[in-house]
Amino acid sequence: MNFKSTMYAAVCCLFSVVAMANETLEKPKLVVGVVVDQMRWDYLYRYYDRYSDDGFKRLLKEGFSSENNYIDYVPTFTAIGHSTVYTGSVPAIHGIAGNDFIIQATGESMYCTQDDSVVGVGGGEGKIGKQSPRNLLVSTVTDQLKLATNFRSKVIGIAIKDRGGILPAGHFANAAYWLDGNTGDWITSTYYMEELPKWVKSFNKKELADKYFKEGWKTLYPINSYVLSTADDNEYEQSFKGEDRPVFPRNLKKLKKDNGYDLIKSTPFGNSLTLDFAKEAIAKESLGDNVYGVTDFLAVSLSSTDYVGHQFAINSIEIEDTYLRLDADIADFLNYLDEKVGKGNYTFFFTADHGAAHNPKFILDNKGKAGYFDTKAVKQSLNDKLAKKFRQEGLIISLANYQVHLNNPLIEKEDLEEEDILEYIVKELKKIDGVAFVTEMDKAGTSSIPHKIKERIVNGYNIKRSGAIQFILEPQWYSGKKDGKGTTHGTWGSYDAHIPAIFMGWGVKPGKTLRETHMTDIAPTIAEILKIEVPNGNIGTPIHEAVEIK
Repeated sequence: MNFKSTMYAAVCCLFSVVAMANETLEKPKLVVGVVVDQMRWDYLYRYYDRYSDDGFKRLLKEGFSSENNYIDYVPTFTAIGHSTVYTGSVPAIHGIAGNDFIIQATGESMYCTQDDSVVGVGGGEGKIGKQSPRNLLVSTVTDQLKLATNFRSKVIGIAIKDRGGILPAGHFANAAYWLDGNTGDWITSTYYMEELPKWVKSFNKKELADKYFKEGWKTLYPINSYVLSTADDNEYEQSFKGEDRPVFPRNLKKLKKDNGYDLIKSTPFGNSLTLDFAKEAIAKESLGDNVYGVTDFLAVSLSSTDYVGHQFAINSIEIEDTYLRLDADIADFLNYLDEKVGKGNYTFFFTADHGAAHNPKFILDNKGKAGYFDTKAVKQSLNDKLAKKFRQEGLIISLANYQVHLNNPLIEKEDLEEEDILEYIVKELKKIDGVAFVTEMDKAGTSSIPHKIKERIVNGYNIKRSGAIQFILEPQWYSGKKDGKGTTHGTWGSYDAHIPAIFMGWGVKPGKTLRETHMTDIAPTIAEILKIEVPNGNIGTPIHEAVEIK
């Protein structure tokens, strides 16, 4: 090789090295996660014909949908769901064993985000402000993004419910905000900051909740067109305070006098208010326009769907109207992201924390099989029987989360044989109407329970925060008093455990899969898109079909 050729090769090599040095990793400007509280998977299709092209239909057409996405633990409650979506983990590992759980060593009841070392900021006097993610034992995908960018990414969590904003945002979040039902203001705690940002104070001064109250709640379309719901004013619905009958239209301004700002939570406008606040956060915090050029993350939970479902049950006009309005809100939010961040510049995912059951009386009235499990009465009956047999009162302190929580300090103090007590409780629970399976937690892996249910019991069992016995109710049974209004959730049934999981935008390959996926797969999928490490308690597997290789 002559001198000229050698120099040419050297220059080419230098330019190649420089080009490689200047090459940057492609990434989205913003990730937005939306968790809809109490959204059954079938809501995507039940009202499909009435949805616009820009809301749920857009998600399904432009995004990737896991059509058979299931929760992989019991019980199915809000705090657990939000934790699992963002950690890829389960209660056995992440430690959020319920909205409330019991510290087994002491018998102390603990709220999932309770933190008595902090106080509310911007309001939230008392317990509502004493909140943080400290009870979460593992990292979130939002935490992993913070670590991957040396804490330069901004992460913000927003939800009407404290737990819906706090747990997804993780330990390292810049902020998490939730609604103070006493004032209608968005608040936070001293875990995050000592004073609300000016933009939050300004937003609170707009008093948007009052503007929604003035509009009232009437159906979006003529009420006689709501043919997928039970007729208005039925016996499965619970009225608002100050309301004679649970019927449309509703004068929300008048009802506020008896219900306060908490009223907004049980209307579709709570979701609208949440997304109003989310848009303001994007604009004022420059989310998606990070000065360091790294990805930001906004975690939003829409809580009002849960409040509406609990109050009116899922076959109500209220639920149908709420989802038709949510469809419009989602369309508006996506359009905002297109304009503010740029279509193709953000990654969006959409899921739920759990579903919901039909009201048991509704099922019974239509000749189906269903029932109510009177938790309070069962607990009293079991304690009475235990007192006679073991000569001690109050051996069971709770049946929360469909588990038996023993009075462990008393058992230890009186030197009672715990195994004898457990065997007796299991035997008695099996006799009770509506109970399908019962197992001691330590023996769940070898119990005579169908594998899928058994696996969910094991995943849901946290040794320090879960009860010693799990009982599983028959389908369409749930904890409540006979002829109770509204609905609830918490079981293994598909109506509680089958949830949407849709990914859209940057790094997502549009399509669908019919194979079974799980709630735990969402966080590692986002991690794969972002090319960051999965959360440290993750047991999920990325949904590879959803990821576009870049």
